[in-house]
Order: sequence, then structure tokens, then C-alpha cells
Amino acid sequence: MPPDNSTSIRRKIGNASDCPRRFLWGSTASVSLGDLLRGTSFGGRLRELSGRSALLACRDQFAAALALVELDGVVGRVIICPPDLPSEHLSTVIAKGGVDAIVSDHGLNDDGHLGVALRTVCSFANAPEKGERLEHGSTEWVLLTSGTTGAPKMLIHNLRSLTGAIDSSLNQEADVVWGTFYDIRRFGGLQIFLRALWGHGSFVLSSADEPLGDHLLRLGAHGATHISGTPSHWRRVLMSPQARALTPRYIRLSGEIADQAILNALRSFYPQAGVSHAFASTEAGVAFAVNDGLEGFPASMVGAPGEVEMKIENGSLRIRSARTALGYAGAGNGTLTDKEGFVDTGDMVERRGDRYYFLGRRNGVVNIGGLKVYPEEVEAVINRHPAVRMSVVWPRRNAITGSLVAADVVLKGAPDPSRASSQIADWKREILQICRESLAAHKVPATIRCVPALEIAAAGKLARHHA
Repeated sequence: MPPDNSTSIRRKIGNASDCPRRFLWGSTASVSLGDLLRGTSFGGRLRELSGRSALLACRDQFAAALALVELDGVVGRVIICPPDLPSEHLSTVIAKGGVDAIVSDHGLNDDGHLGVALRTVCSFANAPEKGERLEHGSTEWVLLTSGTTGAPKMLIHNLRSLTGAIDSSLNQEADVVWGTFYDIRRFGGLQIFLRALWGHGSFVLSSADEPLGDHLLRLGAHGATHISGTPSHWRRVLMSPQARALTPRYIRLSGEIADQAILNALRSFYPQAGVSHAFASTEAGVAFAVNDGLEGFPASMVGAPGEVEMKIENGSLRIRSARTALGYAGAGNGTLTDKEGFVDTGDMVERRGDRYYFLGRRNGVVNIGGLKVYPEEVEAVINRHPAVRMSVVWPRRNAITGSLVAADVVLKGAPDPSRASSQIADWKREILQICRESLAAHKVPATIRCVPALEIAAAGKLARHHA
């Protein structure tokens, strides 16, 4: 039975009888859902925000979580500002979102140039609320895309589109504790936050200022049972000495292509856990999850009727469902869907037998002598080598072909000190042999470099830099 999506967050969790035993845990503060429902973080000023278009610009993720619970059903629109939004884009976001109030856990010192008079501070303290609980009606949620250049696009959702994919079967047990490596101010993290609130469990928030090892220990201490992150997040977990602090029952990957290497590695390292990878985007919403332990997805899903409909056009996956964003906030962004209501995800796929496999992003393709290369496709092959933990493929400039394929590789462990150089040379040859057996010649890396770590962007994905 689908979840009841026609309500506010407070009404939804207020129906649960186990709220005192459920918690939101941040890195420096926590609150029970029972206390959250009885209290407020706005010091009596919530009524001023009724029906407004509010920009949520908190430094701390825990404060943002408390504010989101209170703002939903009160403000007409909440624009969720990710913590790394460049300051030069703030005025554009305010203009496109029609912002007439700013909610923050700190004073925004802008000398008034943002033109928003109403400023409201939400605090970590969840004080008992006085008076009748205020609710305005349904709230629009505006999420910002995590593009690397230019002002971000602003996608409008509501609770129905955001929670339409929540599988209540994952939340029936009273001891479920969700955790995520995402920030809840991005689509992937917000999805997990809402899954925890919609179910019967608790939630452990991440923190950008917290070392990964400390976060893993905290997840373990709170007994996290269901944990979500990108494949890059999970590869970093498997490299951490604190990886054994986790004993998850359910592992979810999204945000990047989940290749067979990471799926196998997680199944081996956490044999007690079910491993799932999901396809979702801020524009298309949550489309589907794959639970059979294999990369890609069954071809039978394409063209099949159902709540989510999928088609492939010019190699790109297109999705139509009630979970997609309602549109863009502001003008000048074009249309979100085609004439039939499908969102072009820009994710390129290829059918092999009875399964589709993700190749990479259409806008991430690299030109090698006039031929296309999807870096993610090459990375998936490199990651098959048993000595490789993760890799990133990038174009290296070349005077003849324009670019050549280059790869940076992180190894699972240090080579034997007595023969380190020869062992690494052997591994490089083996990686190249796997690539030659699986890829067209122009996709085979011209150079492979072993590095201690790869850069992970704020959204949890591999940072890709074109040389």
C-alpha cells in the first residue's frame, strides 16, 4: 500500500505511537521525535513565516533538519540551500524563488543587498512550544541541482513527489535506524531523511566537518541498520579502518553508476546486508531500485506499464512518473519534460542481452580522435581488477588526437615493500589487458597512474576535472 503523501511531516510522524523512542542524531546534538513534535526551534516566530517563500540557509545540517520539519505545512515554499552554494549565486536563487524570508542558524551578513527584510533564526534548542500549532497547507519544496558551472537550476517538488517511492516494507521494524553519507539538503540525502521519518525508525545525519572514521563509529554506536550513499562514498568506507564499525542490514547506492565491482565488494564485506542500487535524480525523482545484486537493470523494465514508465531514446534513459519534479522555479530554464511528459535524464545506456547498462552522462562524454568515450564505462572495467578500489578516467591532451584516455587508480592495499615497483607494474599491465579485452581500442587508457586518493565532490560523487 502506498504511503499517505497528502500530509505534512509533523502530521505524518505525529501519528506514530513510538515517537519518544525515535531520534534524530546529529554530530553534536540530538532530539527525540516526541520532543520535536512538542517543541519549536523558532522561538515563537514561526507564525511570521506563514505562507511565505522561505530560503533555508543553515550552516549546520541538524538545524536544517529541525527547521524542515517545522516549516513544512507552514510556509508556502521552502528553498533548500545546499551548504556549498557559491555566494555569487545567492541573489539569483532568491530572485527565482520569490524569496521573502530567510531562515538560518546564523546571521547572514550581507549589508542588506539581498533585499529580504524578514530574517528568522532557527536554533539547535528545541524549546517547548506555546500556543496552537500553526499549519498553512501544502508546501512546495525547491531543490537546487549540483551542477559544477553556472547558477544551479531550481526544481519544485512536493511531499507527494518526494515520498512516492518510499517502500514501507523497509520501515516496518521498530528498530530501523537510517543513516546516510549524503547531506539532507540535496535530493539523495533528503530522500533518506524522509524515509526515516515516514517509517518507524530513527536517523543519523552526516556532517561535512566530521572525519569519515568518526562518522562510521557514530553510525555504529547508534546501530544504523539501513545506510545510503554514492558508490564513491562506499568505496571510501571500504578503505577505512572503521568500516567494521557498521553492521547494516540494508545498503543502498545511488547518485553514480554502481558497477559490479562495488556491488560484489559490499556483498563480500557485509554479507548480512541486502545491497540495492537505485536510479534517481532531482529532476526525475526516484525511478527504480535494483535488488538482484547485478549492475544495470533488466530490459523488461523499459516500456512496461506502471507507476514509473521508462523509455530509451537516442541512447538516453527517459522517465515519466508522479515522482518527477513539478517544474522549475523562475524563468529561463526551458521545459522539464517532453510532450509526452518524459524527463530526459541525460544518462546514456546500452542494451546487452536482457539487460541495460549505464555508460555515463551525455554531457560527460570525452572526444578521443573524433570517437566518444564515457569515462564511467572505462572505470567500471578498471575496477574489475582485484587490486583496484576505485578509479577515475579523464582526458589527457594530445597534439595528434586532441585527447587520450588517462586513468588515476587507488589500490586496495599497499604492495609488497620488497617488490613494490614491479608489483605495481604487473598490476598496470593486468589492468590494461582487462581493458583491451573489454573495450574498443580508443577507450583503452594510454596512461595509468596510481594515487593515494581521489577527490570526492560535495555531492558525494567523483570530482571530474578535464585536463
